[in-house]
Formats: sequence, C-alpha cells, structure tokens
Amino acid sequence: MHKRRLIGWTGFSLMLLLAASSLQAADFPVRDKVITLIVPFPAGGPTDRVAKDLAQAMRRPLGGATIALENVAGAGGSVGANKAARANPDGYTLLLHHIGMATMPTLVRNLPFNVERDFEYLGLVIEVPMTLITKPSIPGSSFKDLSNWITQNRDKINLGHAGPGSASHLCGLLLQSTLQTEMTTIAYRGTAPAMKDLIGGQIDLMCDQTTNTTSQIEARKVKAFGVTTVQRLATPVLKDVPTLLESGLKGFDITVWHGLYAPKGVPPEVLARLHTALQAALQDPEFMRKQLALGAVVVRDGRTEPEQHRRFVAAEIARWSPIIRAAGVYAD
Repeated sequence: MHKRRLIGWTGFSLMLLLAASSLQAADFPVRDKVITLIVPFPAGGPTDRVAKDLAQAMRRPLGGATIALENVAGAGGSVGANKAARANPDGYTLLLHHIGMATMPTLVRNLPFNVERDFEYLGLVIEVPMTLITKPSIPGSSFKDLSNWITQNRDKINLGHAGPGSASHLCGLLLQSTLQTEMTTIAYRGTAPAMKDLIGGQIDLMCDQTTNTTSQIEARKVKAFGVTTVQRLATPVLKDVPTLLESGLKGFDITVWHGLYAPKGVPPEVLARLHTALQAALQDPEFMRKQLALGAVVVRDGRTEPEQHRRFVAAEIARWSPIIRAAGVYAD
C-alpha cells in the first residue's frame, strides 16, 4: 500500500512539473524578461554584427522581447559556448556561433562540453563568403600573379589571422594545405588589429569574411585576389573578383556559416517558439538587406531546420578535423 502511494505521488509530481513547463512555454517570453544572446567573440567583429541584426529581426516575432548581446570571447569561441551550454535551459539564453562549432572539438583541447550533445539546434542563419586579401603593395591582380609571388617569397611571407579558431585562421590553414605551402602565421586578438597591420604592410596576406573586408576592398586599402565560394558574388564591390576555384584551387569552397543554439533541455514548446521567430527573422526584408550589403547570404534551405542543422554540423566536424590535426594547432 505504501509503495503504491509513493508511486502515485511521484506521478502526481511529474504531472505538476509538466504542467508548470507547459505554462512557462505558453508565456514565453515573459514581458520585461531579457533574452541573452551570447556572442563568443569580441564586440565589433563579424559575428557581433550578424548577432545585432538577428536580435533586432527576432524581436517582433517574439512579441517585442528585449534581446541583449553578451560578448564572451576566448579560446576559439569555446568560452562563450561553454557559458551558453551551462546556462539555465529556459530559453532565455541563446548562442550565435559560426563555423567554430565544427572546429572546437578538434581545435580546443579538453573541451568542457560536447558540441553535438549539449545544445539544442535551432537552425542555420547566414553563410558569409571569404576573400583572400593582401597588403596594397603586392604585385599583380590575378591569383596566378599572387601564386607566383608566394613561390618566390615563401620564406618571407607573413599570413595573419584573427586568433586560433577564428574564421580567418581556418581559411589560412586551408589555403596552406591546398597550396602545400607553409607560411609564417601571426595570430592577433581579433580581426581589427590584423586588418590594421595588413593595411599598414606589417603582414602580407589574410583570408577573412566579406563582412569585414568589403569596405576595405572598396576603399582600396587592401587588394582582393579571390573569393571562397563556388560562384562569383553578386555584390557590387566583389562581382568582378574571381573565385579561388576558377583560379585553380581545387576544393577551395568555404563559407563562414552561423547557427543559433540553446542549452540542452529547453522545453519543446519554447524551442518551437524560438524556431518560429528565427524563421520569421530569416524572411525579414530588412535583415536580408543588411546581410546582402555585407556580402552575406541568408540561409533559406533545409538547414534552417533543427535536425538538418545538426547533421550539417556533424559533417563539418568530419571535414575540418583532419585539416586541423595535420596543422597541429590548438586554441588553449
């Protein structure tokens, strides 16, 4: 009898918890309660720009909720991702992360979370092409010219990037792997100081996102020798820049995709509300206009759905792992 009563109370408690969860989901987001969107990179960088635009576009479909950005940089984006993974799974903490979600498992030793198990996947947001750029004094205008210059100066070339695990770092690794050429790499604390030294001629070349390079190319402060997409870009500044694929770099297809995540365990009803808001944001004309101006492409295919997003990240982990291991680099 006592055992049956205990089981009954346990079932009743479970019913209360489920009812409370459903009530919480129905009220989500509560008025005046802030949703925190963690950006695992410094303020002012490419991911930060995308996060600001996305937060603005998601406000209306979430009933005018306040979405505040929190920049938590460090260790290839893993510090901010870890904070998001450990947050209360109530839907009020989200994470916007880029391709680093696929490289952290290999790049960061002793990663304190599991990328594939410790997050709810909400969908991809945008893909940002990259450009191979150099200091203004590099001779020539075609990739063949640049390739010849690299061959002649390979022992003196400085390749800059925005820090271990950054998009520019990954693109630089792929460039060296594809060219089968090792260059002296210089890591900076963010894109801004790397770009400053490239413009000033302290480093020779860099590979970075169009969100960061387009304005510098337009101002002719740097030279563009190629874009990393399969097809040429349609933006006015970059429409005449050839792809690295058509320039002869086989397999050189890389975009910096950004996805939205929540801590594992968020109630399904809350996840559904967040996913619906994300879908609305991806169709928001102002959001699309802002991304296009930066050379970014809003994702409109099946990868905006949670399960396809998850499978895509798993495939990207498999793609980047051997490249990172071969380079022997880590972001401790």
